[in-house]
Amino acid sequence: MLPIVTIDGPSGSGKGTIAKLLAARFGLRCLDSGALYRLLGLAARQAGTSLADADRLAEIARSMRVEFEGERVLLDGVDVALEIRTEQAGNAASKVAALPEVRAALLQWQRDYARAPGVVADGRDMGTVVFPAAGTKIFLTASAEERAKRRYNQLNEKGLSANLPDLVAEIQERDERDSNRSVAPLRPASDAFLLESTSLSVDEVLKQVVGQVLKAYPELAEKGGPAG
Repeated sequence: MLPIVTIDGPSGSGKGTIAKLLAARFGLRCLDSGALYRLLGLAARQAGTSLADADRLAEIARSMRVEFEGERVLLDGVDVALEIRTEQAGNAASKVAALPEVRAALLQWQRDYARAPGVVADGRDMGTVVFPAAGTKIFLTASAEERAKRRYNQLNEKGLSANLPDLVAEIQERDERDSNRSVAPLRPASDAFLLESTSLSVDEVLKQVVGQVLKAYPELAEKGGPAG
């Protein structure tokens, strides 16, 4: 059985970090679905397309060439990994992700990404819509204040300016938009393992997630070792 692990959660919950660590530990592919929507927002801006033009955005989504190479994220052959991690890119992603036409255009691309040796997919609807039959589903969250603090530190480490109160407000606004959109709203799958990480370290979160993965895919123990 092909290992499929989904990690969903709101912006800044740490799902991307955990997904990369988990994929590396078990030798699986890593799908950053949020990056797809960030890439689309960037491609739309480059094309001068309105973020409200659903049909044109869907066309761009179907035609853009995307490659994930470690820390590099290539859009039509150009590494834009740093550019898509700005708050502007995040807000654009949240807006285009609310459009049914866009989600439909990217759905099959994401499903096709799940091939041998398996995949760890992080996003907001990985366990509910994209991979509903995944063997392990994680819903990772934390308080808005903690997520804003983590984001603030990440941006500072990359040399990008940030304002902590503004980040809290933007995260709360994005949570509201993602949770109340009409298509694929942010919510845990009914069979997801809920993990509140506000007071947990990355290692503590990873240990719990590894334990959940090995329950569903014990054969991966040979590749990644025990949960502890």
